[in-house]
Formats: sequence, structure tokens, C-alpha cells
Amino acid sequence: MPSLSRLLLSLTCVVALAPNVWAGDTARVYIGSYTRGDSKGIYTFELDLETGKATEAVVAAELTNPSFVAFDPHHHYLYAVNEVADFPGSSGKGAGGVTGFRINADTGELTKLNSQLSGGAGPCHLSVDHTGKNVLVANYGGGSVAVLPINDDGTLKEASSFIQHAGSSVNERRQQGPHAHSVNLSPDNKYAFVADLGLDKVLIYRF
Repeated sequence: MPSLSRLLLSLTCVVALAPNVWAGDTARVYIGSYTRGDSKGIYTFELDLETGKATEAVVAAELTNPSFVAFDPHHHYLYAVNEVADFPGSSGKGAGGVTGFRINADTGELTKLNSQLSGGAGPCHLSVDHTGKNVLVANYGGGSVAVLPINDDGTLKEASSFIQHAGSSVNERRQQGPHAHSVNLSPDNKYAFVADLGLDKVLIYRF
């Protein structure tokens, strides 16, 4: 069983580290990763908020490239991107995935609910809207953003909305095309802000 320090050193990239279940002075933390080398997917550990001491990190779910994770507003469900270019079911169309999990509040265990295509290659960031009814995902490789509705049981529906970005910017090596890098909601849940590295722009959409 890996120690937290060794785990953090072995993971290629830790993109999301978010407390979920709070019990007094202890928080449960989940870590997303790229599954290169020894990493197996999503990890979890408990953090003592008084001392900063962490328990040994363990695998919460085996998943390919869950490089970013986010929770629904009530912390009942966790959603992860699958940052790949050809997720199972994409039929070579160049799309990653989004996978949902139910969280066991007592043990921190994750139970897989289902997966859906993200609408574009290389999804790298997602947000759950403030109602807990939609996942918004930014596809870095595909340069697009999509909305996946959430059923009452936490499972994901197919994308109901999709926007493809177009254009470029000054860096010929990294900005030959769009690369949607993050998507976040305004406090009133009426607007989505999408940062696009390839365009050097933050695009604002009514939601």
C-alpha cells in the first residue's frame, strides 16, 4: 500500500484534489491522475485538518486517465473525465469520456454508475452545475465543450449540448487550434466560462 508522499511522486500529474466527506476535523480527499506508470486511477485518503497528517492513499476506482474529478453539490456523487482520444464506444470519432460514481459516505468507496462520451478528444476539466443536474466538460484535444445531463440516480445521460470552438493564436507550437482547458459556472448558475488555451480567450455562454 503506497504512502501519500510516494504516491504523489509516482503519479504523472495530480489535477484534482478535493475534500468530500467531512467528519469533525477529518476530511476525505480524492485524487485524480494520469494512469501512466504505476497509477491505477482515482485515489483517496483521509486528512486530519488539525495536524495535516494524512492516511495512506488507496485506490478508490480503477479508471483510465481520470485527470480531473468533481462532486455534485451534495457530495453524493463524483464525476471524472477520462482524458483519452478514443474512449470505448466512440467508434474512432475522437472522443473521451466522463464517468460517474456513487460515494459511500461511511467508507469513501466509489461505485461506478456509468460512462458517457465527452463529445471531443482529451477532456481535461469538468464542473457540476449548482443544481446538480448537469456536468459541463471541456475537451482539450477536441477544442470543444459539452453538457451532459444527470439523472436523479446520479447516472449520466448523453450530451444534450455541444459547442465546437474554432481559431488559433500566436504560439505556432501550442495554438494551432482550439484547446478548451476549463469550464466553470457563475455563482448564479446562468453563465458558463470556458478558458481556451488555443484561442487565448475566455468564452462566456448563457447556461
